[in-house]
Amino acid sequence: MDEGHSAHRSAFQRDRDRIIHSTAFRRLKHKTQVFVEHEGDHNRTRLTHSIEVGQVARTISGALGLNVELTEAVALAHDLGHTPFGHAGEDALDECMAPFGGFDHNAQAIKIVTDLERHYAEFDGLNLTWECLEGIAKHNGPVLEDIPFALAEYNAKHDLELHTHASAEAQVAALSDDIAYNNHDLDDGLRAGLFTIDDILHLPLVKPCFAEVDRKYPNLDPDRRRHEALRRVFGLMVEDLLTESRIWLDKSGAQTAQDIRNLDHPVIAFSDELLSGLNAIREFLYANMYRHADVLVVREEMTAVLRNLFHRFMDNPELLPEGWTPYSDDFARARLVADYVSGMTDRFALKLHKEWGAVS
Repeated sequence: MDEGHSAHRSAFQRDRDRIIHSTAFRRLKHKTQVFVEHEGDHNRTRLTHSIEVGQVARTISGALGLNVELTEAVALAHDLGHTPFGHAGEDALDECMAPFGGFDHNAQAIKIVTDLERHYAEFDGLNLTWECLEGIAKHNGPVLEDIPFALAEYNAKHDLELHTHASAEAQVAALSDDIAYNNHDLDDGLRAGLFTIDDILHLPLVKPCFAEVDRKYPNLDPDRRRHEALRRVFGLMVEDLLTESRIWLDKSGAQTAQDIRNLDHPVIAFSDELLSGLNAIREFLYANMYRHADVLVVREEMTAVLRNLFHRFMDNPELLPEGWTPYSDDFARARLVADYVSGMTDRFALKLHKEWGAVS
């Protein structure tokens, strides 16, 4: 709905502010990034990850002359729909929801900001701008096939032009996510002892950064050495994205945001060389962190927890809290249960699981 203009902030600033003040954003403090929230005080959570993505996106957007507030809003909102226990939780909930339209965290973010946040007198959700909703929905690119249920449901009422690319601002948010998690997952993995610095020195983006630090600061203590090298990896990614994106933006000839949407390719991109190095980091992290034996043990445990919670609420909908009115038909009830369970923090989900025990 049209709320009119604010005397002190733009519509995109209002979007960003409402996202920051939302309940869903606060809950990210206790949601898994890679490690379950209680496993270490210094590991990233979904909240710290989102803040880091917002910082990177804001810097890149400003350097490219884009709308900084819109970019930051999309970046801060991009993980609002994540379940407890990270991707393990999402995979488990998607499996549980397979007969009921499935589950997708990007689509769930749309449902949160358009419906499930219910604090304002005149509307459900946060009443974000179309541009912000579009960016949340398709920051990873056009959604052409297998449109997630929650996104299709909303798009039927409010067309987000899912077949087109998102704005340049949303594209910046998406690649800022790549920069942030690839860099901080290296840092968290090293801190957790899942691998060592020697294990990552073969990576093409990492090796020259450690070599530069060792030349400039010989005999630096290990913590400072790691930090100095990884911040240089971070800088390489940002500088490459800026250089390559300026080329693509210039070549596109786009004069408006709609021109960007109508292109058959993104305008925010890494160079082929950087992307190759980034893929090498991803492959390393997948093999040595995300699929590490210790991480997989916890993943299996958390998967069982989430399945337990889903089936317990499905079988006993009266356990849902006040305001979460259960439906009589299985499909509608499952969608409601998914909304509730996906919004839980790690600690709340574990608390309920402990209280209830396993499903018999």
